[in-house]
Amino acid sequence: MNIGQYTFEEFKQKAKEFHGYPAPGLLIGGYMVEAAKARLPEGTLFEAMVESGKCLPDAVQLLTLCSTGNNWMKVKLLGRYAVSLYDKFTGEGVRVAVDQKKLAQWPEIRAWFMKEKPKSEQDTDQLFREIEEAGDTICSIRPVTVSKKYLGHGHMTSIDVCPVCGEAYPGSDGSICRGCQGEDPYVSMEGVLCADDAPDLKVVPVEQAVGKQAVHDMTGIEPGESKGPITKAGDVFDIGDVCRLQRIGKFNVYDGEAVPGDEWVHENAAVKAFAKRMAGPGITYDPNPEEGKINFFAEYPGMLSIDLDALSRFNLSPDVMLATRHDGSLMPEGKGVAGARAIPLYISRDRFSRALTALGEGPVLSVLPLKPAKVGILVTGTEVFQGIIEDKFIPIISSKVINLGCTVHMTDIVPDEREAITRAAKAMLDGGCEVVITTAGMSVDPDDVTRAGLVDAGLHGDLYGVPMLPGTMTLVGKLGNAAIIGVPACALFYKTTAFDVVLPRILAGQELRRKDLARLGEGGFCMNCKTCSFPKCPFGK
Repeated sequence: MNIGQYTFEEFKQKAKEFHGYPAPGLLIGGYMVEAAKARLPEGTLFEAMVESGKCLPDAVQLLTLCSTGNNWMKVKLLGRYAVSLYDKFTGEGVRVAVDQKKLAQWPEIRAWFMKEKPKSEQDTDQLFREIEEAGDTICSIRPVTVSKKYLGHGHMTSIDVCPVCGEAYPGSDGSICRGCQGEDPYVSMEGVLCADDAPDLKVVPVEQAVGKQAVHDMTGIEPGESKGPITKAGDVFDIGDVCRLQRIGKFNVYDGEAVPGDEWVHENAAVKAFAKRMAGPGITYDPNPEEGKINFFAEYPGMLSIDLDALSRFNLSPDVMLATRHDGSLMPEGKGVAGARAIPLYISRDRFSRALTALGEGPVLSVLPLKPAKVGILVTGTEVFQGIIEDKFIPIISSKVINLGCTVHMTDIVPDEREAITRAAKAMLDGGCEVVITTAGMSVDPDDVTRAGLVDAGLHGDLYGVPMLPGTMTLVGKLGNAAIIGVPACALFYKTTAFDVVLPRILAGQELRRKDLARLGEGGFCMNCKTCSFPKCPFGK
């Protein structure tokens, strides 16, 4: 049986030239591709979806214009020997797969396909004869419609230069290239200690260092009592230092008169340069590092804001690190928020420059002051409005906003009526509320019309649903110029919900995006401790 325009022997030869040898899977694949082509309407511009990476993609490339290079062939590694050819615009096409039941009458093909006997025991000539005779009769063929997400071709919006490795990559992959994100398929030799990783420093016995400068801080530790530098970088060793250093097991030191040249950057000089670029508004630090390390502190009370992309880029750079508190943490004045370090005593000028580039132009760390906003609290619920159930939302929400420096400017209780909710929300805007917090009416019950009423009042830019438990049905958005937060009824039962995590971000002036909320999923599962210690717990971090 021919394979398209080729005789079986001709296609075997083409397979050998293209694939290296006439693999049985490639020969069967040829019949599969031609079976799919024959069932497409004439003139169809088609693409291919292949479900195995073995042999079958080569059959597609031999018999069609589709290849991975022109992106007309997608290889979806599902482990099934199947290929689909489909209209590139509509997704409508034909799927051809090897049918297990139909292999029963072809024992050599079945033995090969199911790996029932080792290759050395296979009868290759008989196998080829069965493949030629069977053709596409061993396949199931059915119409399919390929998912829209596989149709068309994404275009690169930009080409960026990775600040970590310095190579060009598609900007759509993120702030750094996918290789530097950890997807490298190899072990980089940069991870192996070699002569170029550190300068060749001269070592001298400590007693010969008297009168010379210390190259780095040398730390003494008294277990359970103290840890700190005995000698600091730049200090001149005296005879007393010899005794102190020998007492803590340091008998050799680097010669301070034989330091490396400009191609190397000392740990203290490096971390000072990093700190200057890391620190933004509300962040203070001691400009005199110790042991190549600088700690950062909150200059005034507020919420810690971190450029998480820059943090990731920097920590992917070799020989440096930045450790922080959690993004969104509330910080008292003077509280430590982060620490940065140059890890080796000297880092190469190249790695130093790459780490600086990874930080970008803007600050990585900032403390955003919380705005003392005028808050409106709008309780929705017919049962509360009619007095059947006592309202407890207003005192709960009031306590939370007052603790963050806000004032309760207006409150109202309305029934579960769309028009009433709309009127009350507009009244709070007209009354000067800068933040409107609605309570209840956010679930899927037919009586819950709070969100619909807010839409009628001008709700826009809203994000409904936060990946946190409790508080999943929280809503954030804008109502005119005011921020709005919709709080689900679970806030009556749980002391801490997604509302407690979102509210400080709103008061800090952050424009929350779906991406920001998505990040809250990690750490967003409350452990329901008997005694709640929030925010001193993992929730929302």
